[in-house]
Amino acid sequence: MITITDIHKHFEDQKVLHGISARFEEGKTNLIIGRSGSGKTVLLRCIVGLLTPDQGEVLYDGRDIHQLPKREGALLRQEMGMLFQGAALFDSMDVLHNVLFPLQMFSSKTYREQLDRARFCLDRVGLTDAEKKMPSELSGGMQKRVAIARAIALEPRYLFCDEPNSGLDPISSRIIDSLISDITHEYGITTIVNTHDMASVRNIGQQILFIHEGHADWSGNNTTLESTATPRLREFLDSDK
Repeated sequence: MITITDIHKHFEDQKVLHGISARFEEGKTNLIIGRSGSGKTVLLRCIVGLLTPDQGEVLYDGRDIHQLPKREGALLRQEMGMLFQGAALFDSMDVLHNVLFPLQMFSSKTYREQLDRARFCLDRVGLTDAEKKMPSELSGGMQKRVAIARAIALEPRYLFCDEPNSGLDPISSRIIDSLISDITHEYGITTIVNTHDMASVRNIGQQILFIHEGHADWSGNNTTLESTATPRLREFLDSDK
């Protein structure tokens, strides 16, 4: 579980986050939604430790990522999996070696064990036959699936997805949503997805945090979402129709 308390962040004279608090539970797909410029990306970067809040705490099962000693912070980061907006695969490596990369960097497994794990992850996302292909030979949806395989290679406790469906067609988006949801539930991962894809929100939003102009304006799930009377969220939802 990840708990954030009273998170504030500003850049020079611009206040971006205004005291956001939330709890992201393990084994659930936790979504952060909001318009472009609402602060959701800055919030995600504060949560993963890429930005330091001006005020507040980010606790990973009781551990404050921004207060940990350097070695403990590095160990915590090895418990994280990241799925970036553009997949961020290495163009010079084939699919298998893209998935192997974090294992070779951080795992104490033998090379044979690393290969077995990488191939298991590729099989988990349905890409067993693609291990020798280069990223340029793959569709956008397949690249995202490779990125998911790489993100789970180290068996993370926490998974972060930044606009995972950006640039994908609706069918590929549903495949990515299903993979993220299935992997979250199967392994009991604490998953946080930063998105403005309302199809994803409605399909897999077990817990949803709506950010408006740097404020936590609403929280709920995809069952209570459509019946909300919160004006700014209602306007956000109606603009998608």
